[in-house]
Amino acid sequence: MEQKEFWRLIKKSREFDDQGEWLTEVLSQKELEEVVEFEFLFQEFMNASYRSHLWGAAFVLMGGCSDDTFDYFRGWLIGQGEEVYNKVMKDPEFLAEYINEDNLDDEGFPQNEELLSVGLDAYTLIKTGDSEWDDKIYDELLESLDKKGLQPVTDIELDWEEDDLEHLYPILWERFGEEPLG
Repeated sequence: MEQKEFWRLIKKSREFDDQGEWLTEVLSQKELEEVVEFEFLFQEFMNASYRSHLWGAAFVLMGGCSDDTFDYFRGWLIGQGEEVYNKVMKDPEFLAEYINEDNLDDEGFPQNEELLSVGLDAYTLIKTGDSEWDDKIYDELLESLDKKGLQPVTDIELDWEEDDLEHLYPILWERFGEEPLG
C-alpha cells in the first residue's frame, strides 16, 4: 500500500461516524500484506508526530496531556487526513483555526484512541475470524513491521515548560488557554 492509498482510506473513513470501525472492516477485506503496509504507514506517521512542539500544542488544547492522551491525539490528527496532518506538523497553531465541534470526539477532545488499533484489529480478523486480543497475532504483526523496517519511536525531551506555552503558542493560547477543550 502506497501513501496515496493510505491517505485515500483515511479520507474516505472520515465520512463515517465510527471511523475506526469502517477502516477495520475495509482493511479486513484486503490481503494480509496490505494490512501490514497500512499499519506500517500508520506507525510511521505516529512516530513522525512524536514531537515536543506538537505535544506542547496538545497540552494547550486540552489543558494537559499525558503520554496516552498524546497517543490518542496523534491518532486523531492522522484521522483528520493528509492535508490537516501536514499543516499541523508544520504549524501546530493551525489547530486554533481548524478545531470545531464537528471534528472532536464525543467528549469534546481531539482524540481517537480507536485508530491506534485498526491495523491490529484487521490483521487479527483476517487471521482468526474475530478481533479479540491475541498475543501470538500481535507478536506476528510486530515481527512483520520489524521486517519492513519500522523503527521504534525515540524518546523525546520536552523543550518547553508549562509556563512557556502562552508565549510559544499565542494563537492556540488565545482560543484554548483559559478554556481548554473537554
